[in-house]
Amino acid sequence: MIHTEAPYYFRREDTSQTEAQFVAHCVAELEALIEREGADTIAAFIGEPILGTGGIVPPPTGYWDAIQAVLCKHDILLIADEVVTGFGRLGTMFGSDHYGLSPDIITIAKGLTSAYAPLSGSIIGDKIWKVLEQGTDENGPIGHGWTYSAHPIGAAAGVANLKLLDELDLVENAGKVGAYLKQAMSDALSAYPHVGEVRGEGLLCAIEFVQDKDSRTFFDPADKIGPQISANMLEQSKVIARAMPQGDILGFAPPFCLTTDEADEIVAATVKAVAAVFG
Repeated sequence: MIHTEAPYYFRREDTSQTEAQFVAHCVAELEALIEREGADTIAAFIGEPILGTGGIVPPPTGYWDAIQAVLCKHDILLIADEVVTGFGRLGTMFGSDHYGLSPDIITIAKGLTSAYAPLSGSIIGDKIWKVLEQGTDENGPIGHGWTYSAHPIGAAAGVANLKLLDELDLVENAGKVGAYLKQAMSDALSAYPHVGEVRGEGLLCAIEFVQDKDSRTFFDPADKIGPQISANMLEQSKVIARAMPQGDILGFAPPFCLTTDEADEIVAATVKAVAAVFG
């Protein structure tokens, strides 16, 4: 597994870069990697539409269009990891729809059953499916069965969950209330000297804390600023927020039924905890 430049604009090395310049930098890094490795040795490019555990990081504007052009030029497959973004999290059914991706494979899980039962799968695009069809015709069926494949309980939970997504308009609600949450969080916290960035998309929201905003100096990881704020929120306001592992980042992924009043409660709890930790 070889990694290329992450589309993490806030943490770019050259702070003078615009989003467009940073996208061009990411493209140049990918092109250089392909040149070094050889396109024929690369099975696929794997990426999340928006970075999840990596810090809830939306890609800079134009990133996916530019990356897909490179992959198309070199005939490299695209695998979209939609375990987090699939089935409504961004206010669209898939993150690929949200960012205009045309993946060859989409991996799915979590949102498929809302984790009421374990179920995961892969959605296969026409390009790969035609190869599987041809191979089956020429060589017989591909052996890909597993002990729990197509388990009826998991499948039933998935069907029931997807029906509720439609009947309750939960995907649309995720988009509307998610936008409200992000804006409310930004309005409440962006002026704080230790808040480097408020970001997100749909019902994914994150706050990244820094020691100094102007110089973009980060805290010593040993200070555990993110965990301190998360712990304070749980203790003082009974609101669960995730201290993410990639830095002093507080992440939120509320349920799709979130209301604007509940979003206000989350914001108020976050402000209270930030004030308590930073004094």
